Amino acid sequence: MTQTRPRIWLSTPHVMSPKEREYLLDAFDSNWIAPLGPHVDAFEREFAAKVGAKHAVALSSGTAAIHLGLKLLDVNHNDEVIVSSLTFSASANPVTYVGATPVFIDSNRETWNIDPQLLADELADCAKKNKLPKAVIPVDLYGQCADYDAILEICKKYEIPVLEDAAEALGAKYQGENAGLFGKLGAFSFNGNKIITTSGGGMLVTDNEDWAKKVRFWATQARDPAPHYQHSEIGYNYRMSNLCAAVGRGQLLTLDERVVARRANFDYYKKHLGDLPGVTFMPEPKNFFSTHWLTVLTIDPAKFGKSCEEVRLALDAVNIESRPVWKPMHLQPVFSHCRHRGGEVSESFFQNGLCLPSGSDLTSKELDQVIDVIKHESCIA
Repeated sequence: MTQTRPRIWLSTPHVMSPKEREYLLDAFDSNWIAPLGPHVDAFEREFAAKVGAKHAVALSSGTAAIHLGLKLLDVNHNDEVIVSSLTFSASANPVTYVGATPVFIDSNRETWNIDPQLLADELADCAKKNKLPKAVIPVDLYGQCADYDAILEICKKYEIPVLEDAAEALGAKYQGENAGLFGKLGAFSFNGNKIITTSGGGMLVTDNEDWAKKVRFWATQARDPAPHYQHSEIGYNYRMSNLCAAVGRGQLLTLDERVVARRANFDYYKKHLGDLPGVTFMPEPKNFFSTHWLTVLTIDPAKFGKSCEEVRLALDAVNIESRPVWKPMHLQPVFSHCRHRGGEVSESFFQNGLCLPSGSDLTSKELDQVIDVIKHESCIA
């Protein structure tokens, strides 16, 4: 009887440590299992200190963080918001929650993130039409920041606020500064596949104390300070539970180790696959520090001998999960009515890009199994 080899997943949560268990049991024993509590308060303080923000608000998801961030920026019906095209839909969906319309900007090849020149071109055209967007959402893709010196200079010229989607980039740096701090607001995700996880959850960071208070108010159903249930604004059930926050506190203690492990995965893959014909890894420019949350490469089928999809299927055949690069938002049916600028670069990444298993607890044996399959598919095998 053939025995199936254990599956190697794309990005599993790191094995829980005793600290997560300790904090979680404390939450259970205290009976604080509601979407509030001492671990939520502590997680917010500790997270803010870790990334260097003045305030952090723990929420149910990174999507919720972007949604409430857009509300803080007064984005409404008939407004437009510029968003990186090469991203997961959670970067763009909240724009529609507030009744606005996303406008998608292509990537550049240097960072894979939003192209500052295309952003400048779009804003210049918008200014001529006297209809500037209400906000810009750059996305820090696969653990690497966007080019914020250029982006912020462009946005400052037109007085447009930046909401940084750092969902994939906790622990990354740009010019020595932590991801999440470059805009008026920064959004993080603690989904199960992220570098640290609370099972589900997110965080919004800001240096504006009034904004932090307002987000907490909205996220707890916008309950007015009254002995009865009274609401003067529409609210949301977006607060993180005390149980999830307890896990997050334990996870946060090991963030630096997780970053080291993910970067080591990238280096190992690049060492053993980087010389294969047609294989190119996502670049890490000077003064950028990527976590390599996911190790991503592109494959030129004419040089490699197989397409990216053929390699993905070969990996899957031996129980190894890999995944195509994000399908750009401007190609998504749900956003087919939205304006976009450029597209060829992100389309090429989608067509030829592959995300490799990148968990922070991958063994060298598992890495070698991935590498062996890819090498076998190459035309020089």
